[in-house]
Amino acid sequence: MAKNEDAMVKVGSWSFIAGIVIAVLFGIWGGAAGGNLGLLLVVLGLLVGILNVTAKESTSFLIAAVALILAGNAGLENLPAIGGFLGNILANVKVFVAPAALFVAVKAVYDLAKSA
Repeated sequence: MAKNEDAMVKVGSWSFIAGIVIAVLFGIWGGAAGGNLGLLLVVLGLLVGILNVTAKESTSFLIAAVALILAGNAGLENLPAIGGFLGNILANVKVFVAPAALFVAVKAVYDLAKSA
């Protein structure tokens, strides 16, 4: 692997780790993402979608992304004691994962159309 490609993979990997950590920490202490935090999660999500997800991984990634987004809409915020935290965390994860999923899905559709 070329030095440039290795650096890009590291950026993508660190973007993923940063996005998850930010989503969880701000979900616990800061609530749901909005404003600059939301923008940061969107940018990190795009970096993950562009740099981390290969064509071979796209189906698995999209299934996992759909599962996370659906979990965020399952009403878990209504659980006693932990619901507020869990709801905020999942809301932040949705903001992080959705842009990555959008990029990967568009790329997958393009690749399918190109091969047809």
